[in-house]
Amino acid sequence: QVQLVESGGGLVQPGGSLRLSCAASGFTFSSYTMSWYRQAPGKERELVARITSFGETTNYADSVKGRFTISRDNAKNTVALQMHSLKPEDTAVYSCNAEGVRYYRGTYYWGQGTQVTVSS
Repeated sequence: QVQLVESGGGLVQPGGSLRLSCAASGFTFSSYTMSWYRQAPGKERELVARITSFGETTNYADSVKGRFTISRDNAKNTVALQMHSLKPEDTAVYSCNAEGVRYYRGTYYWGQGTQVTVSS
C-alpha cells in the first residue's frame, strides 16, 4: 500500500522556521523524483521545490529561493522541506508528491498535506 505521510506543519510567526517531513512507503522511493507543492485558499496549487531521485538536482519556485531547502534520505524513504524566513504568503497546505522515473515513469503519488500558517 502506497503512503506519503506529511508532518511538521503548524502555526509560526513571520520570520520563523518550520521543517516539513514526508515519510514514504509502499513503492521504490529511490526511483521517484520528490516534490513539495502548496495550495493556498482560493489559489491554484504550485510547485515549491523538487529533488531528483538521488538528490543530484534541486529546483525551487522563485518565491522560496534562498529561504527553503529540499532534501531526501533514500535510506529512510523520507523527503524534507526546511523553511526559513517564513512570510504570511507562505501560508498554505503543503503536500508531498512522488513522480516515477525510468521504469516507473508516468506514476504519481500524493500525500494528504499538512497546514502551514504564518501569522502573528
